[in-house]
Amino acid sequence: METGVRAHPRGGMIPEGASYYPSWRLAVEANNVHAWCTVPSQCLMNVEAYMSGGQYDRDLNLIVEQALSYINEIDPSNDGMDAWILDVDDTCISNLLYYREKRYGCDPFDPAGFKAWALKGGCQAIPAVRGLFNNLVQNGFKVFLITGRDQETLGQVTSDNLHDQGFIGYERLILKTAGFKGQSALAYKSEIRRRLEKEGYRIWGNVGDQWSDLQGECLGNRTFKLPNPMYFVP
Repeated sequence: METGVRAHPRGGMIPEGASYYPSWRLAVEANNVHAWCTVPSQCLMNVEAYMSGGQYDRDLNLIVEQALSYINEIDPSNDGMDAWILDVDDTCISNLLYYREKRYGCDPFDPAGFKAWALKGGCQAIPAVRGLFNNLVQNGFKVFLITGRDQETLGQVTSDNLHDQGFIGYERLILKTAGFKGQSALAYKSEIRRRLEKEGYRIWGNVGDQWSDLQGECLGNRTFKLPNPMYFVP
């Protein structure tokens, strides 16, 4: 019987004649597609157009506008314990130039290649998030930047890169240490947030491009998911 659908090599069915990419990206952003390793090859041109053609920036700006509106509703205390959490990679600073050479995520992740890229310290700020960051600092929030980058090898270059891109005045940059080796991003970031709350911080907001930034324990009062169709971090 003709069903009007065809099997996709990674599993599932794709409607014939339909645009697969918008549906795939929606499923990714809604966290309905888990543990995907690479962007489906038929989505390459669409991901490139989305990331470089303006829609990514428009989507990201809209989310940041929502975060700023939420900030305006908060009445911070004067005890210095009101906190926000921001992820680093593809939240504060962009790896778009790196992933452009990796076919926007269609190529498998290359840990050595990404480390070499990060060591250059050339990631550009994501302007909307830098604006959000500055707003938070100016309004007295303690901003914690939490990243899965390795403390030993990437700590200084990451700090320098953030400073060069205008991220000045945060409370603490927290990178992954040897004690968290082998842990998922979700487990690692949950534990860091738990420790911050144990120190007495009230986490008002949490911003990241991966669902693993925004799931688990001690999430904060609100979370804001930024778009990223190029890779998945568990």
